[in-house]
Amino acid sequence: MKVASTKLNYFTGNSTQKRSWLDRIHENTKNSADMTDTIVVPRTIFKGYLGIMAGTTIVTLSGLISNPKLFKGTVAAGLLTSLYGTWAFVRPFIIKDTKGVEKAK
Repeated sequence: MKVASTKLNYFTGNSTQKRSWLDRIHENTKNSADMTDTIVVPRTIFKGYLGIMAGTTIVTLSGLISNPKLFKGTVAAGLLTSLYGTWAFVRPFIIKDTKGVEKAK
């Protein structure tokens, strides 16, 4: 009978302990670590993502420019920005001792 009352209390919310809705989710997951895992992202990877996106945007917007000199300068700036973004994105994977790279599991 105690098991039935425990189940009844759980489903009706009449528990003696005050539990939050997040605690209820944690109890019902098969692997509770799935709810608390975090990803460590180095700042350089974030800078790389922004550089790639900004460079692609600059190159795309340069297609709207009709002046040949301004067009070439804008394309060059966009390509250099994308190149920096690519370097910043892959640098933590190439150079293992870079600041921001997590070494422990």
